[in-house]
Amino acid sequence: MPRLSHLRVRSTLRFFERAIDEIIATRRRRLAGKSGDAANDILTLLLGALDPETGQRMTEAEVRSNILTFIAAGHETTANTITWSLFLLSQSQEWRARVEAEAQRELDGPITGLADRLAETRAVIDEAIRLYPPIAAISRVAKGPDELGGEKVKRGSMVVIAPYVLHRHEMYWREPDLFDPSRFLGKAKNSIDRYAYLPFGAGIRTCIGSAFALQEATLILATIVKNFNFKLAPDKNVWPLLRVTLRPDGGLPLTIKSKH
Repeated sequence: MPRLSHLRVRSTLRFFERAIDEIIATRRRRLAGKSGDAANDILTLLLGALDPETGQRMTEAEVRSNILTFIAAGHETTANTITWSLFLLSQSQEWRARVEAEAQRELDGPITGLADRLAETRAVIDEAIRLYPPIAAISRVAKGPDELGGEKVKRGSMVVIAPYVLHRHEMYWREPDLFDPSRFLGKAKNSIDRYAYLPFGAGIRTCIGSAFALQEATLILATIVKNFNFKLAPDKNVWPLLRVTLRPDGGLPLTIKSKH
């Protein structure tokens, strides 16, 4: 259905589509050449992928749609996760010092198992997406009539689960509004109910890139904390704003200085 909101985003979508089409065209030229300078990345894999049943390659529209999905779901959400983690660390000297000490100790070690050794950094990430889940609402459609919390649910009804609310519910969390990454360390993490913590959803529609996103965010956060000092700009209030994903309204104004 035509809606005013669709008209507002149409020019933005066209911009993304043109940019992606140009990237795809450039990559095809490099793959067709003999220089061998085409990157062996996810775009190259998508262009070379074959349907196991038909043997056909993806259409241009399918490749473009996949890249748009990676930008929206695999980039913005991770960027917001790192942003909220930096904000929370800027408010906690204790946890910033703990993450810095861990980063100084582990980042110069062997690459193998690095993400697993950054346990406290990962706990900060986990706690950041508890308090500020990038996807703050998840919708599902009822396949049949049901009853939920005493309410009748008709077939075809849209049911919205809000991780932002669930993650701060006093029934499931001790001091739910407190930034406390220790709840994701050791035995404490094992006591969290599977359906009380849904930053990546659950079931067959759970985020396919969750493991990659968590590892990526952990490594990036540790690297930033190791190499930079940062603090929230004076007289700045940070407030969450939901625009598809949850981000700080007006951005996150940090004062950043290199340690080197």
